[in-house]
Amino acid sequence: MVEVLERVKDLDRVLDFEPDEDGGLHVAIPESLSNAPQTMDVKIGAPFGGLMAALAVRAARVALNIEHPLRTLTVQYLSGARFDDVTFTAESLTRGRSTHFAEVRATQGRRTAIVAGLTFGADGPGPRLRPIEETVPARPLAAIESVDLDPNFAPWFTRWVEYRFAEAFKGFGNHDEPVVRVWLRLKDGKPLDELRLAFLLDAVFPNHFMVTGPSISTTVDLRYDLFHTLTPATSPEGWAYFEFRSHDVSDGWALEDGIALAPDGTPIAAARQLRKMITR
Repeated sequence: MVEVLERVKDLDRVLDFEPDEDGGLHVAIPESLSNAPQTMDVKIGAPFGGLMAALAVRAARVALNIEHPLRTLTVQYLSGARFDDVTFTAESLTRGRSTHFAEVRATQGRRTAIVAGLTFGADGPGPRLRPIEETVPARPLAAIESVDLDPNFAPWFTRWVEYRFAEAFKGFGNHDEPVVRVWLRLKDGKPLDELRLAFLLDAVFPNHFMVTGPSISTTVDLRYDLFHTLTPATSPEGWAYFEFRSHDVSDGWALEDGIALAPDGTPIAAARQLRKMITR
């Protein structure tokens, strides 16, 4: 446990693959990125879903030498990976001058943890319409203090993230809307990039907790859409503002949407997540 807490929280070190002769990319995921609650053994959980999404993007770029901006990422979580060597393989499905479709798989032996579909595409001419309002919360980032999440429910991976909630937290089950509004960044403090954004878009508890109270669920399907190419100037200190909202929680499933904005209010990404409730 001490070893878990003392690890250097640098995402770049986690995403550093070791290639093999067959084209596979290997990575050993730190136990400190478990999705198990901090009051439990890390190995009860699995590697955090946002990390697996970031690894899929990184694997596609490394294996296929892709330079176009990431446009979409869709991940299906087939099984929880174990904290051991994970092999990522990437395949080009269609590769053109302006668009590249790819598939990434993460496996451990014969067991597949995730399958990801990715679309990369170059900027080009066309109409310009951005109906999403460019806005940030009334309380500026500098006026909000960072908080540590309750270890009774917060997973281990949240220790890698800095949280600043834009609205007062009244306790799970005591809010009128299933909405979470929060500033997030990785504690490594590096500029926001597509990999850190992929990590952070999944770094908040299920939004319906605000109304229903906590329960247990697992992510089945995750999709990200990126609006722009991120540069170090987008968010030099790594911050982004997020608004997550549950749209339907019923029949053992929960559907959530999220939006991410740069510190200047520019919308940079959207996310959709399907969760399966676990009742046993």
